[in-house]
Amino acid sequence: MFVVILDYTAPLEEIDRHLEAHNAWLEENYAAGHFLASGRQDPRTGGLVLARAADREALDRILALDPFGIAKVATHTVIDWRPSRASAEAQWLLQP
Repeated sequence: MFVVILDYTAPLEEIDRHLEAHNAWLEENYAAGHFLASGRQDPRTGGLVLARAADREALDRILALDPFGIAKVATHTVIDWRPSRASAEAQWLLQP
């Protein structure tokens, strides 16, 4: 499992120009089972994606297709995360 932190590197007006394409990319990856949760940071300086991939290289291939990255309006920081505890409601996090 991975935590992907997106940091905007451009003004929000530029981010918003790519938002529709970015959201379509998110939906594709939810449908493929790669993404589990995502959302904006508050204040709106970027976002976060909770992702599953076979390995870091597979995730990097997915992230390379993010319209935000292609347009160079955001960067991605990837944290390899191995959850070891979860609440009763979030036990799905511990599934391989």
